[in-house]
Amino acid sequence: MSIDRVDRIIDKYGCETGVLIQLLLEIQRELNWIPPEAITRISKRLKIPVSEIYRVASFYTALSLKPRGRHLVRVCAGTACYVRGGPRILDSVERTLNIEAGETTQDGKFTLETVNCLGCCALGPVVEIDGQYHGKLSSASVEKLLSKYD
Repeated sequence: MSIDRVDRIIDKYGCETGVLIQLLLEIQRELNWIPPEAITRISKRLKIPVSEIYRVASFYTALSLKPRGRHLVRVCAGTACYVRGGPRILDSVERTLNIEAGETTQDGKFTLETVNCLGCCALGPVVEIDGQYHGKLSSASVEKLLSKYD
C-alpha cells in the first residue's frame, strides 16, 4: 500500500467536514480495502479519531477492513432466493472458487460474500458480481458465469 495514493485521495477532498464516507469509498475503490495505515493517515491529516474512522468503515458493507479480490461476488441469501435454490448456488460458487463465503481466493481474484437481499427477488436465485446482477441461475451456470471474469 502506498501512502502517496492515500494522500492524493485525501488532498482531493481537502479537510472539509463530512467527507469521511466518500474518502473511505474512494480508498476502497483504489485499494480494494481500507488498510490500517490508511486509517492512521486519515486520522492524522483530518484530525478524526481512529475509533471514529473504524466505526464508519465497519458499519458500511461497501467498505472492507480486510483485503478483497478484484471481483466481488455476492450471493443473495434472502427468502425468495433461498426457496429458489440460493443455497445450491452458494455451494456451486464456493466449490468453483474453492473458498467459503467471507473469503478471498489465494490469487486475489475473487472475494465471496453473502447478503440478506439484493432487491431483485423475481430473478432469484441472484448473484451480483462487481455490481452486475445475474438471476435465475442454476448450479450448472455458475462455473460458466465466473469463467467470464479475468
